[in-house]
Amino acid sequence: MMELLQRVFRHSGKAIDYETQKLLAQSTKPSDRRRLAESTSARPEVLYFLAADVEASVRAAVAANEATPVQADLLLARDRSADVRVDLAAKIARLAPGLSKEAHERLRKLTYEVLEILVRDQVTRVRQVIAETLKDVADAPPQIIRLLARDCEIVVAGPVLEFSPLLGDEDLLAIIADAPIPGALAAMARRDGVKAPITDAISASADVDAIAALLANPSAQIREETLDRLVDRAPGVVAWHKPLVERPRLSAEIVRKLAAFVADQLLRRLSERRDLDPATAREVAAVVRQRLAENAPEEKAAAAPAKPANEALARANRLKQQGKLDEAAVLGALGHDGGFVRAALAVMSELPPELVDRVLGAHSPKGVTALAWKSGLGMRAAHKLQLQLGQIPPNAALKPRVDGGYPLSAEAMQWQLDFFRGMG
Repeated sequence: MMELLQRVFRHSGKAIDYETQKLLAQSTKPSDRRRLAESTSARPEVLYFLAADVEASVRAAVAANEATPVQADLLLARDRSADVRVDLAAKIARLAPGLSKEAHERLRKLTYEVLEILVRDQVTRVRQVIAETLKDVADAPPQIIRLLARDCEIVVAGPVLEFSPLLGDEDLLAIIADAPIPGALAAMARRDGVKAPITDAISASADVDAIAALLANPSAQIREETLDRLVDRAPGVVAWHKPLVERPRLSAEIVRKLAAFVADQLLRRLSERRDLDPATAREVAAVVRQRLAENAPEEKAAAAPAKPANEALARANRLKQQGKLDEAAVLGALGHDGGFVRAALAVMSELPPELVDRVLGAHSPKGVTALAWKSGLGMRAAHKLQLQLGQIPPNAALKPRVDGGYPLSAEAMQWQLDFFRGMG
């Protein structure tokens, strides 16, 4: 038997005859059965037999083998091993789109049945593999794409919402109307050539990140009235300023509004736009000169030693040592002593003061919420910090859950802090 196996696997590129396959399928060594399961020359009945092997690695090889009969795939779709189902999902998602034209109707139906079982799998990775494979396939099964687009995990729904050509405006609007999961609107906002009905719906939401993605998408069809409403909301949302300044074809009225509140660096870029009419260009240039003159004293003051900040940090550390640095101390200073609140957040979160300033300066609802969480504050305090220290509009601020808890997971909030740390 050993000599037979050595001879077979030494010439593994050649087809294995049926009698040898039967012997290999009965081998007591999992590695022998696995190599047979990987062979595209293996007979369908042999692969079906191996689909029930006690070794998960053998079943995974059968699942990945394109020669495996669909009846075995149906068996593997409910396999107890997630790794087996992931390998099967990758294969089926790759093969399924072409079946509608080439395969026998019964074979196509059975293959789609396997796919529908896998797309409802409890393991996220199984569904994610299918979504990543089918995200931009034009002849993918439409019912599968719609299921993926409504998945409860953004790693599954996101790729399809962003890229699938099978999702029409009606599909997207229905998903928006059903309170989609976090990240879904941003994925739609990044679609190539996203249409005006979708951009209107996204713009009407309180999803700051999704609107930022929409504004940064040069192919998004944003009506002038919609853009004008976003500009009116934008002064307190710094994340929108840069993509607004860089939007193609801005009206003169929108340019004038932006010139009133964007930072100096963006103001200069606004004044350098080539599509401004002469009158608007002169107005923006005048605003640039005026703003630079007004900010000159502030720039000099910023260059001076930051003694007040050091004093605030010393006070926060002193209160911590005394056991008095808590939520009440932070909220008591909120609104009249922002420097101390910043210092207190740095001490309580054990984050560098410059990172705290970076988070607050971004005016990000998720960022400020994550900072409050890291500082050990409750979500109601986090909401107040968003409004007063983060300068976030009330309609964009994250609110506590019904039970008063945080609306984001600990993992999501830690990711926010890691993101801002990486910007340094």
